[in-house]
Formats: sequence, C-alpha cells, structure tokens
Amino acid sequence: MIKPVKKQITHYISISCIIIFIFSCTKNANSNRDHLVFRYNEYANINTLDPAFSRTLQDNSVNNQIYNGLVQLDDRLNIKPCIAKSWNISNDALVYTFSLRNDVFFHKHHLFGKDSTRTVTAKDFEFSLNRLRNKKLAAPGSWVLNKVRDFKAINDTIFSIELKQPFPAFIGLLAMKYCSVVPEEILTHYGNDFRSNPIGTGPFKFKRWEENIKLVLRRNELYFEKDSLGNQLPYLEAVALTFLPDKQSEFLQFAQGNIDYLQSLDNSYKDELLTANGKLRAKYNATVNMSRGPYLNTEYLGFYLDSETPEIQSKLIRKAINYGFDRKKMMIYLRNGIGNPANGGFIPIGLEGHKTTSGYSYQPQKAKQLINQFKKESGITNPEINLVTTSNYLDFCEFIQRELEKAGLSINVEVMPEAALRSARYNGKVDMFRSSWVADYLDAENYLSIFYSKNFAPSGSNYFHFKNKTVDSLYNKAFLITNIEERKELYSKIDSLAMDHAIMVPLYYDEVVRFTQKNISGLGINPINMIDLKRVKKAEE
Repeated sequence: MIKPVKKQITHYISISCIIIFIFSCTKNANSNRDHLVFRYNEYANINTLDPAFSRTLQDNSVNNQIYNGLVQLDDRLNIKPCIAKSWNISNDALVYTFSLRNDVFFHKHHLFGKDSTRTVTAKDFEFSLNRLRNKKLAAPGSWVLNKVRDFKAINDTIFSIELKQPFPAFIGLLAMKYCSVVPEEILTHYGNDFRSNPIGTGPFKFKRWEENIKLVLRRNELYFEKDSLGNQLPYLEAVALTFLPDKQSEFLQFAQGNIDYLQSLDNSYKDELLTANGKLRAKYNATVNMSRGPYLNTEYLGFYLDSETPEIQSKLIRKAINYGFDRKKMMIYLRNGIGNPANGGFIPIGLEGHKTTSGYSYQPQKAKQLINQFKKESGITNPEINLVTTSNYLDFCEFIQRELEKAGLSINVEVMPEAALRSARYNGKVDMFRSSWVADYLDAENYLSIFYSKNFAPSGSNYFHFKNKTVDSLYNKAFLITNIEERKELYSKIDSLAMDHAIMVPLYYDEVVRFTQKNISGLGINPINMIDLKRVKKAEE
C-alpha cells in the first residue's frame, strides 16, 4: 500500500553495540593474523550461496569469491580465460568450443572420497548448465541459456556450446555467476541446502554462515590462479562479512577501523566524507583511500504508457519533465558530484551505443511551453502526475517536483517499500515510477531489451508497455550483426527513438565509489561494481 511521506529518525544503538562486540571479539581472537583477514559489511544482506540463484549484486560479490566459470572479466570488463584456458568460435558464430584447464580442483569435502577433492572436467559444466535450465529448479538465471540450442562435454577437457542464432554478447553471459561450475555429487547430497553449504573452485572456500549476522570464508589452498610473479592467489587468509542493515552504523565501523572497506555512498554520511564537489575531505586523507569510476547503472523515472491518465499519455508532458530540471545541479546538491547527469539517453557511459546527443538538456522555457501547449490542447488547466518512489530516492523526486512546479506541472510524490514498488511496476499499477537498470551483461542490447515490445511486463522488463515497429525491427537486426561499429550505430538509433518518444526520464549514470583503509591494496574498481578479493593485500599496521 502507498503510504504518505514521513520524516523520521531511527536509532540503531543496540544493533551497533552488538556489531562492535562481534568485531571486537573477532579481532581479539585473531590479532596476530588480523592483517590477513579482510572485513566488510554488506548492509543489503545476501540471499544465497548457490550461483544458480545469485541474482543480486550482493549475492554475486560473495559468490565471486567461491565460484569460477569458463571465462571471467577483468577490471576493464574484457573477457579473460578462467577454467577455460582458450576457446574458438565457428565461422557461422554458432558453435563455441572451450579447452579447459586440467589443474582446477573443487573445494575439499569428504563426499569426494579419499582425496577430499577432485579435478573439474567438462562433464561438470554439462551438469551445471543442465541444472541451470532445469524448469523444475526455476533458477532466475536460466534466461542466460535462452539462445543456446545444445551443449556437451566432448571429453574431459573440451566443452562445446551451440547457439540457436548468432549472439555476439553470448561470451559475456558466460562470465555471470549463474554459469559457475558446481559438483554433482555435492548438489545431490545437499539438494536445496546447497545454498548454505557451497562447494566451488574459487579463491575462497566456505567456512561459516550465520544468516543476518556474519559470513566467514577461508583461503582455498588449492586455487589454480597465480599472480604475474608466479605467486599463488589469493593473498588473504580469510574474508569476514557482517550484515549490519544501517548504513550510518556501517560508516561508524569503518571510521573506527573495524572494517576495511566501505562500498557505497549514503546521504547519512556523504557530507562527512566528501566535499561538495566529490573530493575526500582532508581529515580522512591520512587514513582512507577513495576510488571512483563509471558504473553501468542508469537511474531513471519511467512512464506506464497504458495508463488512462491524460498527462501520462501525452508526449508533451513527458518531454516537459525531461526538459524541466537541471540534472547537473541535482547531482552536485544531492550526490556531491558523484555520478554523471544523464543527458545522453538510456545507455550509460562505458557501453557501446552511448551518445551525448540522444537525451535531453535543461531547457526550462521549453518545458513551460510544452506544458502550456498541453493545457490548451487538452483543456486541463491544472495538470498533475503521481510519481512513486522508494524512500532512498525521495530527495531526487522532490527536487524534480519543485522544478516542474515552476513550469506549471504538479507532481505528487508518494513512497512505497522497494518490494511493493517492484510488484506495482511489473503489474502496471503505477503511472510514473523511479527505477534503475544495472547491466546484466556487457552489451548495450541488455539495456535496449527494455524497449522491445515482446518483453512487456510482467513477463518481461518493458515496464513502459512501449511498442514501436521501427525499434522492434532494429532490435532484431542487431542480433545478426557481428561488426561492433555497425551494432553501435543500431544501438544509438534505438536509444534515440525511445528518447524521442519520452517513455522515460533518465536521471544520472551512476559511479562506483569505494573507500578502503590505507593498508588495503589490490582491490581495484570495475563498471559492474563486482568485488574481487583474490589480489587484495592487507598490510600489517
């Protein structure tokens, strides 16, 4: 149910005290090896340690330490070998043949028998992908195999995948955690409880998970990857996570040195850490490192075009909202300059197809002119729209509300819990909504699928119910083109068409912001905000 906006202050003193106690006990018990334990808090919690169900960024970041797939991404999102040491693609772009390493072992478990482990083979990938597309399992990641016709183990070290049609982005899908390799005998033993008893091949192995409290991973002494000098990875001895849900308390733990890493920026402490232009404040320069970079995440407002509300149906009003507020000013005041104003359409900075000319600039007079034209043509003298958001984006929506009021449009801002808004968005229950789109895989097709008419929600991600024959035709054509420059042009055309119809209001292209203690090195940063700890070092203080 929609509820009115309330400003309230909640105190988390008892939770903070518990977390301080946990951190203190852990640090005291391991003080002689504390520099080998990487500690961080995951305020959004995790749902599973089963890669087939790893659908959130939080789940993926933890499972990235436990599992490997055929390929992996580097910090620049280049596809790199992983368990597959090499691969080739047939001339018709339908068959991918992978040559596997023969020195990759599963984490130790007594069910493996005498040696408590065994080598990964192509049959393990055959099992893992069959499990992923098993309809009885109903794994949320099964869609990554929608364009796959068949796959099979040729022998222990050769694995083949055949597609139904060419799909240039396919190799990127295989880097997702959904496609991780898992052992059949362990899955058979645990069944659904595999989610809390994971066995993979990654740099860290599972030790203990007390749900909603803490998770501990230990170094995998059998890990197959080495650094450039031939030293075995990972460098750390352990990873310890807590799940404190309050971001302000999380920041307090970081400021006190109890955790090594702060992975996001929150209104509760952004002005304490950063200056108005997004620089680290001088008092933290001696103790904190800050890194920032592009994030493949577009924040936006969407319109449900099947709404019976005249203002929503009007392209004049939808365009007026796009023109009617200053995105640059919004980012400076509300995000301390972290993130880039979305003046270039829906495709974010960092993906092929992004163009600065696809979107809308700040033109308040044009916004007012469009609203007056709507009033004249419709006879509605006081146009208004209901905009639904979650509480953590309320400040953005109220900023836009104030700016459009100057142009003659009333926007009523209402707040819903995240789960309720997600359901309402899927089922067409809200006229205008706040949302975001984070890349699932590294191709702009991932973003443009949201405009395809066959992807109408609730079965797909076209929440707008936007239908355009030209867009559909260009979208289908993109699958048949392997030349990257030609695909870029198609992607840009699709984005520009959607923007011309003003089916959404792009707000900003997010940035990854990471804060670490000074003794942490090797964490890196990447445009999908994935945590990779295998090269992290923690110096002794």
